[in-house]
Amino acid sequence: RMWYSAGGFWEPDQIGYAESEDGIHWKKHPQNPIFRPEPTHFWEKEIVSACQIFPMDGYYYMFYIGFEDMYKATINVARSKDGIEGWERYPHNPILSGGPEGSWDVEAVYKPWVMHMDGQWLLWANGRRAAVEQVGLYIHDGDNMFEDWND
Repeated sequence: RMWYSAGGFWEPDQIGYAESEDGIHWKKHPQNPIFRPEPTHFWEKEIVSACQIFPMDGYYYMFYIGFEDMYKATINVARSKDGIEGWERYPHNPILSGGPEGSWDVEAVYKPWVMHMDGQWLLWANGRRAAVEQVGLYIHDGDNMFEDWND
């Protein structure tokens, strides 16, 4: 199973899905893209991209970048029972946005990579201020980051 960024003119702006039996030959899902920007949410009205899928508790959780415009990016979460259809956005998105004025990630936070270990969620992401881009680690204590998400 593979989720990937595609579309757009300058940058990929939607998320697609493909499957393979051998890891070499891939078949794209006929209903691609499976996840698109939501124009009513300012934090992702232009682009959704660069997702990581994390299976947990009967859902596929998608950590993804949402772009307000070409310069302002945040990290968001959605979930789906099958990882293809019925994506439900976390009601408290974005889960991570730029830091306070002057911080290393003030303009954008993007390219998430997540893991859960020893009762903590570890999220590595790129952050940007002006032309300087760096990678940082964000930590959330607790096993269930989404316990307030109603089923």
